[in-house]
Amino acid sequence: MYHDILVPTDGSDSSAAAVDEAVAIAGEEGATVHFLHVIDEGTEMSAGASGMIAPQVTETLEEEAESALDDAERRAEATGVNYERRTREGDPHEAIAVYVAEHDIDLVVMGASGRSGLKAHLLGSTTDRVVRTVDASVLIARP
Repeated sequence: MYHDILVPTDGSDSSAAAVDEAVAIAGEEGATVHFLHVIDEGTEMSAGASGMIAPQVTETLEEEAESALDDAERRAEATGVNYERRTREGDPHEAIAVYVAEHDIDLVVMGASGRSGLKAHLLGSTTDRVVRTVDASVLIARP
């Protein structure tokens, strides 16, 4: 039923639960899991406005992306499922929607909440925005 499963990763416990759920489904279905970390350009701009030096901010965000993707990769390799890993920059829900369309994703598996805390509740969470915008089924995983 599923051939390509997308898991947006951010390094949170909720994201790790989504990785585990997607890997389990991929193992049963013979699907490929796509791990995607989106570096939020809004975070880069906010940090720049607060006086942080842009190269330091970019380096930190890239390190966080690699760490989240490395964790997802370890979980996939432990089960032997096929996977791909990608990093994008931009607005997270928009980048996820574009990736879904470009890669003909059948299922998106996301954590119920990410690392953005109160800000996500005030502005609407990335998960909520993805559910409303992608043309694919979305499974919400809880830690």
